[in-house]
Amino acid sequence: MEKTWQLALLKWYRENKRDLPWRRSRDPYAIWVSEIMLQQTRVDTVIPYYQRFLALFPDMKALAGAPIEKVYKAWEGLGYYSRARNLQRGAQTVLERFDGAMPREAALLQKIPGIGEYTAGAISSIAFDQPACAVDGNVMRVGARLYGDGQDIALPATKKYWQKEALGWIPQGQAGDFNQALMELGALICLPRGAKCAACPVKEWCRAFENGQVEALPVKSAKAKPKVERYRVLALVDEKERVLFCRRPEGGLLGGLWLLPMLAQGEDVESYIAKLGLTAVERLPLGKARHVFTHLVWEMEGELIRVCGGGSLPQGGAWVEKGGWQALALPGAQAKLVRALEEELC
Repeated sequence: MEKTWQLALLKWYRENKRDLPWRRSRDPYAIWVSEIMLQQTRVDTVIPYYQRFLALFPDMKALAGAPIEKVYKAWEGLGYYSRARNLQRGAQTVLERFDGAMPREAALLQKIPGIGEYTAGAISSIAFDQPACAVDGNVMRVGARLYGDGQDIALPATKKYWQKEALGWIPQGQAGDFNQALMELGALICLPRGAKCAACPVKEWCRAFENGQVEALPVKSAKAKPKVERYRVLALVDEKERVLFCRRPEGGLLGGLWLLPMLAQGEDVESYIAKLGLTAVERLPLGKARHVFTHLVWEMEGELIRVCGGGSLPQGGAWVEKGGWQALALPGAQAKLVRALEEELC
């Protein structure tokens, strides 16, 4: 195929693109923040978070020097908190290794924590108009349909193939707009199900459209079912109406965030309370909650337990005044149970 379809796509994009706040800037830091937030998160959800985040941390220096708790709090509700942690680490790396200036080349950008191939290509092309591709599932779907390609897009080798192909698609000097046009096409027109082929600017070049294979492509093997873990979540409330929260260690799942204590299936509630030197006075159910991570599901059953006694704190634990947890970085995983706790303590 000649680059005629690329020019048709660019024309469509420039006439129809959404007015998104990160598209009004060529600031690599702002583009970086947007790309990280947009991972696993819908555009409409990201917009207010993006605006608040940049108001709090307008540049890399502000982000790099901020307390991590403040960064987590600004991220609260977006999920995948390792993104926030890596964003701050990345800002610190840019200040230390690159004198505060974002590298222009995708290969150098990948040396920054939290920046992978896709994000590096997006920043390099959008902020600096460098000839770099940004290939994700949306772009592979567009490519598979456009070229009638039946490779399994769940395989790493297929992604490598499309990265090489996509690099050759880019019209000279228009990398930023072209990559965003591909993203826009995948987000608005070339949908996984119910593609809007009638409105597609490149349908006359699309082999899947021509051959009636749009719904059959791309080929994608099924994911393994996520592992299910079951927990008892304890809202321990002392005589002063304080509630015990525990901060998870940095580095793991929900690292650095505050949660109500969780006991795995089979662990004994009474034994846990006794180990803390506490005595249960009253126990009330808080209901059930379910949270789905990428490869994991938490099924939780909450319980409010009023306790007395001196007690000792578990690792990372702190007694928090009634309502004071609103200042903590709390993950969405326990949001339903925390709301139930607040209603009980009203």
